[in-house]
Amino acid sequence: MKVACTSTGSTLESPFDSRFGRAEKFIIYDTQSKAFSVIDNEQNLEASQGAGVQAAMFVLDSGATALITGNIGPKAAQVIYGANIKVYQTDAATVGEALKLFEENKLTELNKANVEGHWV
Repeated sequence: MKVACTSTGSTLESPFDSRFGRAEKFIIYDTQSKAFSVIDNEQNLEASQGAGVQAAMFVLDSGATALITGNIGPKAAQVIYGANIKVYQTDAATVGEALKLFEENKLTELNKANVEGHWV
C-alpha cells in the first residue's frame, strides 16, 4: 500500500507538515517495501488559489490509497474522497512518527474536510 504524507522535507526524519495544499513536500511511502519517494509541492506554496486541488492531483498521480495530513480543505477533500483515498489526521512531530502511528492503526480517519476553504 502506498501512503502519502505531508512533509516539510525529503526524509522520514523531516518534520510533519500539518497543511495539505501548501505542504512543502509529499513523502510517498510503500508500507510493504518500506521504500519512499518525494514529490515537491513548491509550485503550490505561493499559489493564490487552487493549491489544494493541485496537491490532491499529485497524490492521485502517485498511486497512494491513503493520505496522512493535519488539515484538508473542502475542494481538496472532494478530489481525494472522489478517488477513494482514505485520509488520516495527526499532529505527529515527524513523517516517520506519522507513518508509525498509521501502521499501528492509531490515527484518526477523517470523512470530510476539517478546515474551511480560503476562497469560498
